[in-house]
Amino acid sequence: MSDSKKPHRREQILQALALMLEEDSGKRITTAALARQVGVSEAALYRHFPSKARMFEGLIDFIEESLFARITRILEDVPDAIGRCGTILTLVLGFAEKNPGLARVMHGDVLTGETARLRQRVHQLFERLEMQLKQVLREAEIKEGRRPTITASAAANLLIAQAEGRIAQYVRSDFKRLPTEHWEDQWAVLSEPLLRDIPQPA
Repeated sequence: MSDSKKPHRREQILQALALMLEEDSGKRITTAALARQVGVSEAALYRHFPSKARMFEGLIDFIEESLFARITRILEDVPDAIGRCGTILTLVLGFAEKNPGLARVMHGDVLTGETARLRQRVHQLFERLEMQLKQVLREAEIKEGRRPTITASAAANLLIAQAEGRIAQYVRSDFKRLPTEHWEDQWAVLSEPLLRDIPQPA
């Protein structure tokens, strides 16, 4: 294999960390164990990441880039607010389901005992998702003549709480309770009263 086809060592380290988070659910990941998983020395790890916190930041960066690149395409491809919100939430749940190790990062349990900065990064990730949903709901008034039955802020918070709760269930069940389980039926119930037509003046 040519050098150009070899995965970068940084990517190997992050992939190994995500795999360990999935396979060693509930255990604290040490740099010594991670180095063994990658097949390098701890010193080699620190040449690519100055701390374990930076490794976790690398995973959070990957989560953000993956989700928001796809959300940009959703906003381009899906015209209506309900469709956009449903597709965004399905994306978040499906991403967590396909990446159990990263679901633990999104849930935050694996960050217990780590630097507070990491937990703040995850908090900001979900705040950013919530803001995106809020923007979609607000735009429905202009584009579709419909508005949320509760405030856009409250509606967006309700939707993101659903996603966070389902990811938490997934992690707590050791990845047995899938985030997308029953989601299609539940989304139908959640979305039906979400928007109402704006009354037209007589």
